[in-house]
Amino acid sequence: MSKEVFEITLKGVIPTTNGSALFLHTEIKTFVIYVDAYFGNLISIHLKKVPRDRPLTHDLIRNIFFGLGVTLERVVIADVAEGTFFARIILKMHNELGLKLVEVDARPSDAILLALQDEKPILVSKKTLDLVDDMTEVFHRILAEHQTPPEEA
Repeated sequence: MSKEVFEITLKGVIPTTNGSALFLHTEIKTFVIYVDAYFGNLISIHLKKVPRDRPLTHDLIRNIFFGLGVTLERVVIADVAEGTFFARIILKMHNELGLKLVEVDARPSDAILLALQDEKPILVSKKTLDLVDDMTEVFHRILAEHQTPPEEA
């Protein structure tokens, strides 16, 4: 994976007919990752800080990380091919043997939600950023049409 990465901010989660559009912004451009409605809803619930009676799957993963002494360091949207995005989760663990870093393959929707939960950086590789269309104008047009901002990070 290329070492050149850019930090992402989640500008909005906008429902679509087939799921949700995550508008992700860098200093260079805004791009979109489409996720199913379930993950769009989970991310919106997290952004709204809606209390939950029971842990959801991502809460469980976070609790397992905590129990094992693992911290999520960052996530990277590492690649895109034929409209499918690929992400990596970077985990860190200290134990009696020292420091261990582990890079795990993940769907961007899972990686983004885990990073948001722990307020960790979400990054995109230069390679990926070069391959995606700039959706800045589309995002601003959607905001103007709805006159109420979507869920923001």
